[in-house]
Amino acid sequence: MPTLKIVNPATGEPIDTVAADTPDGVAAKARAARAAQPAWAAVPMTERLAIVQRFRAAIVRDLEALAATLTREVGKPITQSRNELNGLLPRLDFFLEQAEGAVRDEHVYTGGGMHEEIGHVPLGVVANISAWNYPWFVGCNVIVPALLTGNAVLYKPSEHAALTGLSITRLLHEAGVPKEVMVCLVGAGDVGAALLAQPIDGLFFTGSHATGQRIAQALAGRLVKMQLELGGKDPTYVRADADVKAAAESLADGAMYNTGQGCCSVERIYVHETVHDAFVEHFLATVASFKQGDPTDPGTYIGAITRAPQLDVLEAQVRDAVAKGAKLRTGGQRRAGAGQFFVPTVLTGCDHRMDVMREESFGPIVGIQEVKSDDEAVALMNDTRYGLTAGVYSADEAAARAVLSRVHAGTVYWNCCDRVSPRLPWSGVGDSGIGLTLGVAGIQTFTRPKAWHLRSPG
Repeated sequence: MPTLKIVNPATGEPIDTVAADTPDGVAAKARAARAAQPAWAAVPMTERLAIVQRFRAAIVRDLEALAATLTREVGKPITQSRNELNGLLPRLDFFLEQAEGAVRDEHVYTGGGMHEEIGHVPLGVVANISAWNYPWFVGCNVIVPALLTGNAVLYKPSEHAALTGLSITRLLHEAGVPKEVMVCLVGAGDVGAALLAQPIDGLFFTGSHATGQRIAQALAGRLVKMQLELGGKDPTYVRADADVKAAAESLADGAMYNTGQGCCSVERIYVHETVHDAFVEHFLATVASFKQGDPTDPGTYIGAITRAPQLDVLEAQVRDAVAKGAKLRTGGQRRAGAGQFFVPTVLTGCDHRMDVMREESFGPIVGIQEVKSDDEAVALMNDTRYGLTAGVYSADEAAARAVLSRVHAGTVYWNCCDRVSPRLPWSGVGDSGIGLTLGVAGIQTFTRPKAWHLRSPG
């Protein structure tokens, strides 16, 4: 029987070894999910809602233990692990409030003996290959609305967050979801490949652009519905009229929260030349106040880098930027000692010849570039293959809207950043992916419309 070894990235010490799935096992679980899905779809919505309510209550009950597990396996500071779990609760509340209405039959026409309506039926068996950086958020964005709308779920958590994935699955089973309907598949890339080989009706993936491309290619001939939430190189522009100190404090948090390991973390900042120096001064002061260290310490703000290979990426981006003329203002290297830590890093004098302004960093590092105008900022913000989020800091809402209306991104921010709302769809353009989660549309995406033409006799 294959196993998966779980290692604490903050210490390098092993945490646990869990049983992993085999290709044959994945196929058997997929067949069982297919067989069980119709009965689950026939369960009344009120009962499915009650199950998710019980799941929510279990999260509240076990929050401290669940947060500790998350911190141990991904290196997230314990306060931020608690934040993720507490932040999940309003998302669950949104799904609970909106699911029934989102899939209610729509009666669109009656006349001349003809009645027309739209039904929303489950996709069937949904595969979810999920991410490690926010495993509760990202996993439940798919799992909960998929289950509420009557689907069976084959869920592969990241191998870097397998214990959390198993916890999500256990609590859903305890709440009343049949084991054949909510399935956790444990393992690395081979298990993901085995999942893609199954006769699934939808694939929902969060992760890197490279992996998303491979998934799309693997499914291209089968016309399976796909949602791919991929990378970002999220820009923000600080206009001349911005509150510079407030912008610096907000953007430092947006760049460094979760150790910069977020798809919508701020990764590049453009600052108008008239406020550039003052902004940088406040930004550096804020970053200097962030405590890095033991993720189990409630005072720690910067934790460990979850994936060891990312340390090489971050060091390479620093070397490239400095070689091309950027100024390293702080950080720029791994932290000495045990564990996978990278010192919070700020580079100024950056430009688009540098990888730090063009390629996803996924760590506590940010490049800052001075600009002369809104037009220059817009051109630079759009000079990317990604399009997940973008923001503007300004005292003038109309001016900010004018800038953001020209920026190619699925989500835009005025005087805020690194924010996700359950009430709004989460999507990207370009290499940031296709499809969406969240919002009412993010519930309906787990269904397909069925058109009814009904003519009364006589």
